[in-house]
This record gives sequence, structure tokens and C-alpha cells, in this order.
Amino acid sequence: GYLASTYLGILPHRHTRMASRTHLMSLVVILLVAFSSHAFVPTLLTRNIKTAMPSTAISSTTGDSASSDLRRIEKILTVETIKREKQVASLEVIENKLKRLENLRDSYLDGKSIDESGMQEQVKESTARSAVKSMSWRVIAGTVTLITSLKYSGSLKTALTIVGSDFFSKAATMFIGERMMNQSQAGRTKDSDGVGRSLTKAIIWRLFAVANTLCMAVFIAKDLSIASKIASTDAVIKTTMMFFYERFWAKVDWGKEYDVDFSI
Repeated sequence: GYLASTYLGILPHRHTRMASRTHLMSLVVILLVAFSSHAFVPTLLTRNIKTAMPSTAISSTTGDSASSDLRRIEKILTVETIKREKQVASLEVIENKLKRLENLRDSYLDGKSIDESGMQEQVKESTARSAVKSMSWRVIAGTVTLITSLKYSGSLKTALTIVGSDFFSKAATMFIGERMMNQSQAGRTKDSDGVGRSLTKAIIWRLFAVANTLCMAVFIAKDLSIASKIASTDAVIKTTMMFFYERFWAKVDWGKEYDVDFSI
């Protein structure tokens, strides 16, 4: 207040006013320096914090990424180890079979007789063969069902609905049936299915298919008489076709897997 009043000329003495102005300028300089210092320090601290924070975040992110990569590598390593164990087991089976065959050959060359009754040959079908058989048959059988359904219902929409409902359900069930039958060697000769096996498969499948078609036809056509005609006609035509279809596939070598064992 004293300096301000002196600067405004309230005090009478000239020398006193000169000194007061000098003091006032000094005070202004001090205030500016103090203000600059207080403003600079928070700025410097803020800058240091901003510089330090990303470093910590990067370090944490790097640690998480390394841990994730390690878990992924361990998972892949486990999967590949299981694959290797399966391959080693398969290789051992093949090596044992090769040794038996080599012993058989050496014994034959030494003049020893081979016991053909001890020769066991198993034929199995691959998964791809079963899938192709199932889908191919559905195309053939679906065409027959479309014709019979259209004939007895008189409606193309009804016929297509019955065929569509049959196609996917029966394709899946036939595939499952093929895989189940594949586990049995009953009725199989050395390289293919016998006639009896083909006939048995045709009859068993047709019994299931008739029940399936009858139910779907009743549900869609809303008429038991029409559904019965469709199912009965399908039963006669498709059973015969299924038998010859199986005989055709019995002569196809694609997808057959042979497992031969010998004893002397």
C-alpha cells in the first residue's frame, strides 16, 4: 500500500517517490519470477509424469503379451505332442505287420507251408466312402419319393416338402448306419460285401426309411391314405434299388481299407 500510494503521488517528497518507484519495479520483478517458478514446477512435474506413465504401461503390456504368447506356444506344443504319440503308435502297428510279413516271406522261401486258414483279411470302408454312398443314395431315393409323392398327392409343393424333409434326416441316419455296419465283418468276403450282406442292409434300411417317410407324409399331406400309398410304393421300389446299389458299391475299390493278418 505504501509503494502504491507513493507511485500515485500521494507522498510529497520527490526523492521518496523515486525510491518508491524503484521498490515497485523490484516488487513486480520478484512477483513475475515467483509466478514463473510456480507455473514451471507443476508443468515440469506433469511432463515427467506423462513421460513415466507410458513406460510403465508399455512394460505391463509387454509382460501380458509375453505371457499370452507363452500360453499359446505351450498349447500348440501339447497338441503336437499328442499327434506325435498317435503317429508313433500307428507306426508301431505298421512295423509289427511288416515284420510278420517278412517272417512269412522268409518261411515261405525256406520251404515251409503257409496255413491259409490263419490268413485273416478284413475290409473296412473309409468315412469319405460312407459319406459319398449316403449322399448319392439320397439323390436317387429322393427322386423316387418326389415322383410317388407328386403322383398320390397331386401337389408339387407337398411333394417337394416331403423330399426336403427326407433328404437331410435320412442322409445323416444312413451315414451313421453305414459307420455302424462297417464295424462288423459279417457277410464280407476277402475284398467286398457278399450278396447276403447287401440284401440284409437293404432290408434293414428300408424298414427304417418306410417308417420315416410314412410319418413325414402324414404330417405334411395330412392324409393317412396318401401317406400309406407313398410309403408302400417307396418300400417296393427302393428296396430293390437299394440292393443293386449296394452290389454296385461292393465292386468299387475306392474307399476300401484292407487289414491283412497272417499266421504260419
